[in-house]
Amino acid sequence: MDHIDRRLLALLQQDATQPFAALGRAVGLSSAAAHERVRKLRERGVIRRTTVEVDPAAVGRGVLAYVMVKSTSWMGDSAERFAALPEVQEAHVVAGSASVLVKVRTGTTEELQDVLRRVHAIEGVSGTEAVVVLESFFERPVDPGASE
Repeated sequence: MDHIDRRLLALLQQDATQPFAALGRAVGLSSAAAHERVRKLRERGVIRRTTVEVDPAAVGRGVLAYVMVKSTSWMGDSAERFAALPEVQEAHVVAGSASVLVKVRTGTTEELQDVLRRVHAIEGVSGTEAVVVLESFFERPVDPGASE
C-alpha cells in the first residue's frame, strides 16, 4: 500500500459515497485509476465493507456499555454465542482479569440488564463487569496513514 492508497482510504472513511471522479481528483488520478485502486483494496481485504454510520440514540440504542466477561474456561471458541446476541456490537478475546470484552448497545438500562443475563447463560461465563458510558467524546476510524 502506498500513500495514494492510504489517502483513498482516508477519503472513503470520511464519505464512502464519493464518486470515483472526486476521489481521483483528490489524489491526482483519473476516475478509472481511482476505481481500480479501490477495487484492488477490496479484493485484498483492506476494505472489508462499505457501510453507513447510524446515530445509535436516533434509533433507540442510546445506552452504551463495555462488558468484561469472566469465565471458568477458555472462551476463544465462543464467538458464535456472543454474535447471537443482537445487542452485542463487538466481542474480543482479551488478556487480563476478563476473558472477553464486549461492546453492547441497548435502549435502556433494563435492556442492558437483560443482555447481561443472556451473557451469563453462555457456557463458561462466571461473571460480568459492565462499564456504562455516560458521554462519548469521540470515536474515530482506523487511521490508514498511521503506519507510515
